[in-house]
Amino acid sequence: MSDQQVAVITGANRGIGLELARHYAREGWRVIGVCRSGSEELAAIASQVIDGVDVTADSGIERLVDALAGERIDLLINNAGLLQDNQLGSIDLDSLRTLMEVNAYAPLRIAEALAPQIPAGGKIANITSRMGSIADNDSGGRYGYRASKAALNAFGKSLAIDLKPQGVAVAQLHPGYVQTRMVNFGGLISPEESARGLAACIERLNLENSGSFWHSNGEELPW
Repeated sequence: MSDQQVAVITGANRGIGLELARHYAREGWRVIGVCRSGSEELAAIASQVIDGVDVTADSGIERLVDALAGERIDLLINNAGLLQDNQLGSIDLDSLRTLMEVNAYAPLRIAEALAPQIPAGGKIANITSRMGSIADNDSGGRYGYRASKAALNAFGKSLAIDLKPQGVAVAQLHPGYVQTRMVNFGGLISPEESARGLAACIERLNLENSGSFWHSNGEELPW
């Protein structure tokens, strides 16, 4: 078996996921990019691309698991996510359900399915949002997005506890307000800057601080 470390990154075809793929490839990792639709940029970076993966569907999870059969996974980054707006007076329950499926249930399903392939010393990074912080909510709105990220934080905390005996550490990481398509490129920092910060957080993640909720700038965020 190769000594090269392996990173599996979902939502790797663009934005933060693509920059994380680029970072780890540059560091010498074997990068496996997972996405619904591939991109030329990802194909040029990743050692392997698993496309056609709908993380909300049983068939998508099965496709991912089958493609990774026998693969050691040193780092799983659950990055795939969706932003939709729901304001009081116009809440769309279908939108809320979709946000929960993509942002919360899918990362949990992927972590559960792939956990047996993560060795002691391995890590899971869930890319969440400070909008999932209940203590930090001072502007209201965004009902589905906030709830889905709060659920992801809860799932990640339980994963950290349940996977600790296996020697696997788990972190919930807020990437910052990043200039990506998700926010019409209106963010405050570049995907490259966000990826560097996220990678630094992942580097300092261990079993002692497993379960933490961090900003990409290193700040610990309130639940």
